[in-house]
Amino acid sequence: MNKPSPALIAQAAVRRLPRLALLLFCLAYVLPGFLGRGPWKNADIAAFGTMRALASGQTSWLNPQLLGQAGEFEALAPYWLGALAIKVLPFLDPALAVRIPFGLLLALTLLCTWYAVYYLARSPQAQPVAFAFGGEASPVDYARAIADAGLLALIASLGLAQLSHETTPALTQLAFTALVFYAMAASAYRSAYKILGPALGLAIGLTGLALSGAPAVATLLGLGSTLIALGAVSEKNQPHPWRWVLLTSTLTLAVAALAHALDLWRWHIEIPGLETPADRKEWRSLARLLIWFTWPTWPLAAWTLYRWRRQLTSRHVALPLWFALVALAATVTTSASDRSLLLSLPPLAALAAFALPTLKRSVASLIDWFTLLFFTGCAFVIWVIWIAMQTGMPKQPAANVAKLAPGFEPSFSWLAFLAAMLATLAWAWLVRWRAGRQRAAIWKSMVLPAGGATLCWLLLMTLWLPLLDYARSYAPLSRQVAARVDPSACVEVYGLNSAMVAAFQYHGHMELRRAGAKAVCPYLVVNADAQGTLSGTIDMPEWAFLATLRRPTDRNENVLLFKRVSRP
Repeated sequence: MNKPSPALIAQAAVRRLPRLALLLFCLAYVLPGFLGRGPWKNADIAAFGTMRALASGQTSWLNPQLLGQAGEFEALAPYWLGALAIKVLPFLDPALAVRIPFGLLLALTLLCTWYAVYYLARSPQAQPVAFAFGGEASPVDYARAIADAGLLALIASLGLAQLSHETTPALTQLAFTALVFYAMAASAYRSAYKILGPALGLAIGLTGLALSGAPAVATLLGLGSTLIALGAVSEKNQPHPWRWVLLTSTLTLAVAALAHALDLWRWHIEIPGLETPADRKEWRSLARLLIWFTWPTWPLAAWTLYRWRRQLTSRHVALPLWFALVALAATVTTSASDRSLLLSLPPLAALAAFALPTLKRSVASLIDWFTLLFFTGCAFVIWVIWIAMQTGMPKQPAANVAKLAPGFEPSFSWLAFLAAMLATLAWAWLVRWRAGRQRAAIWKSMVLPAGGATLCWLLLMTLWLPLLDYARSYAPLSRQVAARVDPSACVEVYGLNSAMVAAFQYHGHMELRRAGAKAVCPYLVVNADAQGTLSGTIDMPEWAFLATLRRPTDRNENVLLFKRVSRP
């Protein structure tokens, strides 16, 4: 017997969000961050360097490495995508070429999230209560309005902005998770002759997750999806239920076998304890990460679990809840907590969308006012600091920039300025529209959070982009080293991580070799942190010290430059 729905929604509240406005939202969010910037440290530039090495044939496609060193992430698919983009688009700068497939992956994430929420909202248990005299929302219009709200909630998530615009395995994992999420949500509402799309999405999503360094997550999602499909066998509206049980279980076993064949299984479970102050500090850090990274979806998702508590086993609650719990478990048990938590954002956005039909008007107004003050304040700060960089006034922000980024010289771009102005004016119009006397719509409470997140991200990627490129990359350090070595000579490196190696190759245009018996180069670059182990590996009497070079925005990232004075 179906339990009563807590949603009371009239047809007037499910009017459609204009498609052009939704498309502009997505474009304004996706494009900034993929266009115009250089690779940032650490994961972004390290992954990019491995892709370049793969495209140039310097490493194996089944074991991508950079200068003989394995990448930070044990993955294959993201490096393959970047390398293929470099090969297919040789007329573009490699840093831009690799971003094209990753930009498409972010767009795929948004698209899959919309369709996943749409099909979940089509569930009979998710439908609003029928009115005695009619007038309740129609199933299709209701599902479309909930899907619009879910997509806006995903865009509004604070943790999505930076990591979703990097060319790292984190974005491929996010996209493939969203693809699996869509496939399982759509499986219950597609007829037999239309099953190909969800089935293909499930196969590609699980395989892509395993090849992106997350075979355990793929297996857990597949097992949970199998159980949910098994529970749907008794539902009368479920077409071909046993076919989906067989499909999900078979694909899960196949993906697990593929990960084993390619030696992709890596168990790095690191659960913090509670005994020492350091352990307790780590738990507090995880709690803070969870609060801000998933804002504003987590409080709305928690409200959904409370208001829909009688439907916890229904597909529209159980499916996103399982996906979110798997991501949270990965967050707690792995060192890359923020990148694991990224996978929870699509299912949390789905849960947040189902909270909106049950919110009181006072709560919706509180969300609007908080969002308005927060994002307007952030945009104001971004503009003030940009003006200070350009004019020197106000003096204190200009002095702070000069102190934090010594050597940085601001530049003015009309294109960036006009884009920032248009975004700011659009925000002002959006606030005025939201404050006006508009007809109620489910998705209205998510418009300002999504608009504010998009505004601040666009302002950062236009007005602050030169500063961020200077502060968050190894380009200044790479150019310092390149200016002191012979351009035609090779350079030995010792103790440099993959990010530094990739930056020296890309920004400094240097030919690098790992220091060792086979390397005979006139220059040697050593990570200052590895200086203590230098004498036991390299014959130092052969080298003369030239300089200590520092990354301008970080005093702790220094390299030592040596020149060979005698042949081995």
